Amino acid sequence: MIVTAPARIRCSHLLRRLAGSLAFAWLSALSAGCGGAAPAPSTQLADKPVSDAPGPGTGSAGEQAASLEAPAGFHVYYLSQMVPGARFMAFAPNGDLLVSEPSAGDIVVIPHGSSPEAQPRTFATGLSLPHGLAFFNGKLYVATWSGVVRYDYPSNRATTLFANMPQGGDHNMRALAIGGDGAIYVSSGSDCNVCDESDSRFATVLRYGVGDRNGSIFAKGLRNASGLAFDANGRLWAVVNQRDNIGTTQVTDNLPPDELDLVQSGDDMGWPRCYPDHDHAARSPNPEYANASCAATAPAALNFQAHSAPLGVAFYYANQFPASYKGGAFVAFHGSWNRSTRTGDKVVFVRFSGGRPISYQDFVTGWLRSSGYEGRPVGVAVAPDGSIAVSDDRRGYIYRIVYRR
Repeated sequence: MIVTAPARIRCSHLLRRLAGSLAFAWLSALSAGCGGAAPAPSTQLADKPVSDAPGPGTGSAGEQAASLEAPAGFHVYYLSQMVPGARFMAFAPNGDLLVSEPSAGDIVVIPHGSSPEAQPRTFATGLSLPHGLAFFNGKLYVATWSGVVRYDYPSNRATTLFANMPQGGDHNMRALAIGGDGAIYVSSGSDCNVCDESDSRFATVLRYGVGDRNGSIFAKGLRNASGLAFDANGRLWAVVNQRDNIGTTQVTDNLPPDELDLVQSGDDMGWPRCYPDHDHAARSPNPEYANASCAATAPAALNFQAHSAPLGVAFYYANQFPASYKGGAFVAFHGSWNRSTRTGDKVVFVRFSGGRPISYQDFVTGWLRSSGYEGRPVGVAVAPDGSIAVSDDRRGYIYRIVYRR
């Protein structure tokens, strides 16, 4: 069980309030007392492109951001440098950006048009691992460890919609998506790497209809559906983090692939018995279930490099980017932890044709260095103006990617 300690929350709030007013030396000392190092003071201006940031120096925000690369015509800007542990995001109808901070138990607001150095405003606090966010009919929905809370916006009047989700130890960050009919879809990751679960609601996507406090299993066999999103046709998609330690280092480096799945009612995506194989449309038995039949399992729609750790996913239907991006999806790869050669740690674009994903390509790179991870992308959200936001939970930054012809 992971519960935010009150002292941790108090420190997070205090640092946020004081960061804009205290001298950096005092802020550093206070941050050390809270168990973490304070970020270097920023000299970036609002909407300053990262390509114009300072060169190598002390590991400041400028150095890290300067290395990010995007396709020609795209520019990466700071949206905020003040969101420690930033995870998933959602844009409000007025352009404000809401960001979850699970480790602090907070949801914060980055007001539309604010400076990257401005302190985000705390919108909600004291939550248990708040993670997935979504706006629907002007209200903010937040997935926590136990369930979903709905907030009026911009006020923070809260309504707990349900709080009966299974609480395990391995995958406790929940993704959230809302269908056109108002039904809530929320991920329930597995409680282990590979095992038979004691609760059938683990390793599933659960569906809660309007007014339904109990929910039901929409699809099963998804080890960790870490990101959920609906496309324009009302179909639900999930990015899935697959199992670890399937065999020798050579085998484990490339198996099993992580995946993008079309999630339909009643689907069985195979876990724990089966995994997606690079060379087969269907799935293959896991070594622990060597005699399992995988013929009835739903295949992955698209395989990603093993251990890329896809987290956030967002479909793009806006008009700012070139037409070739419309109808595709952006996915944030958090990066591997158990691969002999690191992989992931980037944002990719998934190209669709005929309603199906056909390939993916790098979109924003540069967080992965020879020395390790200089940042860890997590969430992706499309802004009202058609730009996209990307969160980084290692640095506590939010980036804004725009296209200019």
